[in-house]
Amino acid sequence: MKNYRSRYEYVPPKCWVGDQQKVCYATREEAEAAALVAQHDHGGPKLSVYKCEYGEHWHLSSHRASGD
Repeated sequence: MKNYRSRYEYVPPKCWVGDQQKVCYATREEAEAAALVAQHDHGGPKLSVYKCEYGEHWHLSSHRASGD
């Protein structure tokens, strides 16, 4: 049964940012929604979003961007 589950498991697209892989979000709105869900589900700090310098997508960050 393990093969069945892994075969249909959703794996989000990722890209390398520095020395780690981060999940890619197609739009700012999608990233902001994911940040809210993560904060609600995990009770963590408020996350910010930023446009990736390596592609046309967005990432989440626990660091606040300047000007926020």
